[in-house]
Amino acid sequence: MTLLALSALVAVQATATAASQTRVCAEPRYPGNGYFTSLTVKGVGCATGSRLAFAYYRCRIRAGGRKGRCTNKVLGYGCTEKRNSIPTEIDARVTCKRAGRTITHTYQQNT
Repeated sequence: MTLLALSALVAVQATATAASQTRVCAEPRYPGNGYFTSLTVKGVGCATGSRLAFAYYRCRIRAGGRKGRCTNKVLGYGCTEKRNSIPTEIDARVTCKRAGRTITHTYQQNT
């Protein structure tokens, strides 16, 4: 194997490994009365993760105001949400998956 071919193979493997690793991203600014508390992505960039977190928020609000639940696909991702709620706030973890890509965000929203 030539040195050039070997270098190309190593570069492809490094790219594949980086794309399959989970990355922690900066939390985007929450558009309502609350906070995004974490954002992690696997197989996509942080910008896509932020875009999906905002799109999921908009889907929830359309579905029923501050306490709404999003049951549609969001940007082509199927999402599940697990919530802990008290009368004054919602704490939730949202996991969205699509073809080997995963975006997870958590939020705290005041009701």
